[in-house]
Amino acid sequence: MNRRVAITGVGLLTPLGIGTGETWSAVCAGKSGIGRITRFDTSSFATQIAGEVKNFVAEDFLTKKDAKRLRLFVAYAVAAARMAIDDSGLVIDSSNGDRVGVITGCGMGGLYEIERTSLILNSRGPKRVSPFFIPTIIGNMAPGMISIYFGAKGPNSSIATACAAGSHAIGSAYEIIRNGSADAMITGGVESVISPTCIAGFGSLKALSTRNDEPEKASRPFDRDRDGFIVSEGAGILVLESLDLALERGARIYAEIIGYGMSGDGYHMTAPAPNGEGAVRCMAAAMDNAGVPPDAIDYINAHGTSTELNDMYETQAIKTVFKEKAYDIPVSSTKSMTGHLLGASGGVETIFTALALNDGIIPPTINHDNPGENCDLDYVPNVARKADLKIAMTNSFGFGGTNASLILKKYST
Repeated sequence: MNRRVAITGVGLLTPLGIGTGETWSAVCAGKSGIGRITRFDTSSFATQIAGEVKNFVAEDFLTKKDAKRLRLFVAYAVAAARMAIDDSGLVIDSSNGDRVGVITGCGMGGLYEIERTSLILNSRGPKRVSPFFIPTIIGNMAPGMISIYFGAKGPNSSIATACAAGSHAIGSAYEIIRNGSADAMITGGVESVISPTCIAGFGSLKALSTRNDEPEKASRPFDRDRDGFIVSEGAGILVLESLDLALERGARIYAEIIGYGMSGDGYHMTAPAPNGEGAVRCMAAAMDNAGVPPDAIDYINAHGTSTELNDMYETQAIKTVFKEKAYDIPVSSTKSMTGHLLGASGGVETIFTALALNDGIIPPTINHDNPGENCDLDYVPNVARKADLKIAMTNSFGFGGTNASLILKKYST
């Protein structure tokens, strides 16, 4: 079986807004969602900025009981899933629940709760540790609670491949529908780890921007003056369906997923392989899976983290794969506006790619004023661009050398 797979619903929670409309409007306008950290005292930290989700009220999406006991990353997942399901118009009930599955990606799960509970344990003893501690910190609680809330009883799984987790989850969901193991999948990525431990840990790696006085200008992918990435949080959840069944019920189709590739660098814990060798194989695998040649790609939503090695090697990888055509392909990093949502980034950026195809708008790379060394492609600097797009690629690369590429196609009858 080799079924076509459609995106019929999307839900977004990002530093740019709550809801797909608010977030996408901000992206198209080239706005930044980065600001000062409000969750804890940052006075002793070199990095004092992040991409926090603002004005989120868990009780708008969950029961009062769950809103109190579930960790923020799980609440984000359920909220974005509710948005996506409502957007899709998919009705999940006893007639089809076992044919609807859930797979989400998450990099670090309940890191903040682990940190908080460790402090409680050390200061107040083991009897003060919450009985909900273990059930609420594990990454698979996100797809678990989505399943519970919406009655999706098909394949259920969680993927933890760092910053590629959301894209790997979507790729896995695509394959499950394609081979006939489910008719619909709720999938994407979620993350919420803006905590002292997280900021201190990435800070020790010298990976974060310290442009604290200008947070909105701190994320600068492919720019000469970048100084690191920005930790962000949120969720991007999609409803994928068999195209035939989506058409049968008259669903709106944002785009089709037509290809998925993955690879491993086999090189270093945190640094990408030289010249983007692993990314080259990943993008090539995705195009091979989709059955499209390099000259069919009209737009690339880049991983684009605003770090020197990623920006340089992803650029080199694109030039290796696409050769001279690389200079004609618009390549943008929406992380310039959202920051880096870690395990959620693949879900969020796949939605952005689908919306770009559907609306004919290429998101910009903001804060791109002076090209970085060896960064010489068309990064759609600072202003969104209208374009008739047919096929697009989105890349996600993670620590440990894990890579994912997805290829989306504009739907046409």
